Amino acid sequence: MEFGIIEILKLIGALGFFIYGMKIMSEGIQKAAGSGMRKILSTMTKNRYMGVLTGFLVTCLVQSSSASTVMAVSFVNAGLLSLVESAGIMLGANIGTTITGWLVAVLGFKVKMAAMALPLLAFGVPMMFMKKNRTKSIGQFIVGFAILFWGLSELKHSVPDIKNSPEILHFLGDYAHTGFLSNIFFIIVGTILTIVVQSSSASMALTQTLCFSGIIPFEVAAAMILGENIGTTITAELASLPANVHAKRSARIHSMFNIVGVSWAVLLITFTPALDGVRAIAMNWLGSADPMTAEGAPMGLAIFHTAFNVVNVGIMIWFVPLLVKLAIKSVKSKGEADEEYHLEYISTGIMSTPEMSIMEAQKEIAKFGEVVKRMNGFLKSLIITTDSKEISKTLARVKKYEDITDRIEVDVADYLAKVAEGEMSENSSIRVRGMLRIIGNLERMGDIYYQMSKGIERKNEQKVYFTPEQREKLLNMFELVETALENMVKNLDGHYEDISLTKATELENSINAYRKTIRKEHFESVERGDYNFQSATVYSELFNSLEKIGDHTINVTEGVTGEH
Repeated sequence: MEFGIIEILKLIGALGFFIYGMKIMSEGIQKAAGSGMRKILSTMTKNRYMGVLTGFLVTCLVQSSSASTVMAVSFVNAGLLSLVESAGIMLGANIGTTITGWLVAVLGFKVKMAAMALPLLAFGVPMMFMKKNRTKSIGQFIVGFAILFWGLSELKHSVPDIKNSPEILHFLGDYAHTGFLSNIFFIIVGTILTIVVQSSSASMALTQTLCFSGIIPFEVAAAMILGENIGTTITAELASLPANVHAKRSARIHSMFNIVGVSWAVLLITFTPALDGVRAIAMNWLGSADPMTAEGAPMGLAIFHTAFNVVNVGIMIWFVPLLVKLAIKSVKSKGEADEEYHLEYISTGIMSTPEMSIMEAQKEIAKFGEVVKRMNGFLKSLIITTDSKEISKTLARVKKYEDITDRIEVDVADYLAKVAEGEMSENSSIRVRGMLRIIGNLERMGDIYYQMSKGIERKNEQKVYFTPEQREKLLNMFELVETALENMVKNLDGHYEDISLTKATELENSINAYRKTIRKEHFESVERGDYNFQSATVYSELFNSLEKIGDHTINVTEGVTGEH
């Protein structure tokens, strides 16, 4: 059999079929998990050990270590994770990605899953048209599962027939003598394969298929799998390119972790009988065929892949602080602009599914709320500060933060629009609409604070001063608004499903009541002539503006809860 362009296209198409099935299956299980998925992500990293567990769980759901590591890089870039916490996620992701190898080994080669694909589709497709979102998502998972193994079956049939293509064996025989240089060569092959495919799970399945077909021996496949562990780091490195220095360091930690692991592993498989240990586990513990044979190779590779990653995590988790130090030394900061956390991490791209994309947006919106809360502190300081230099510095800071709120709103809105272009569950669609409402209110709050600062600036230029009573009442109102903002930020950073409007409503009512009180007192003071017209005008603008801020805080929480 000649292996020409048509056969190559069939092989690529079968691999694409497999990857598409994996994507559909992943999206289905994440939609079914719903809020549970978001809770896992939002409470992920109390320490590096919890980070490992979280990285493992998320990667099992997403079926892509690249997605998990890109997510970690994004969160580091946004200032939501430390380098140590992100390292834990990446360690766990390396273990989680081994699950696909086990699925392929157990079901793809031992069970005729392709024959079950059509019956599975008969169950899954009707479920996708049901009314209940959870049923739809489970149906999507079943359809993806069927397509994945259908693709694997096509992959097995698309690889060259070695009986009629002895030149393939001859070519590999020139390189596959299992020496050290041979292993290095096939590690490079595995790395390039994963970079091209952009999925370590898919390249792992392809390696198992090649081994099962007798095209490559088990020893060569083991070296390729080591290379695939290096190849999967490229995605995180690419994702960090437009990000800040912290994200670049996070990606570098992932690369160092895998490169160090592959370095000791290649020495182990070259100079020790480590692969004989894999044979023993497969044959004596699991009752599988000899991994050195075509029949037993897929199971042997799954064992080797898992054993390597578990041992590597067990070793490297103790060296996370050292990896962090090396990352900081190897990736130098370009100055304050590079150190500053910013929103550009969104340019790392949409995550693999709407659930993860929404989680990223929620984290960024929580940071948006913090920015607005800080502006309240800046304005409060302008009321009590008398030093002209300090006032000028604070006014410039308010202007800078107002520009930041404008940019965040545009960037997050663009990001959410891209998320909305994909297929989403009804709950995710409601969540995106709520988030768009939230960022609109937060941006408007930034505008109001900026206008307040301009009013104070005019007051200072005109040498107009507040009376002690005016200053005291304004500071009291700033305190009430500060409390409302703190509650708002807490709601933005919490589980949206668990948030109640009760406290936010109480705080907003207290702001309205206090504004009503000081407004009445203000009119009485004006009538008595207690302060001049200019002072009265600025004072009135400020407490009315603060009341508007209170209105926007309740609007934000309504966006969180989905109420109108």
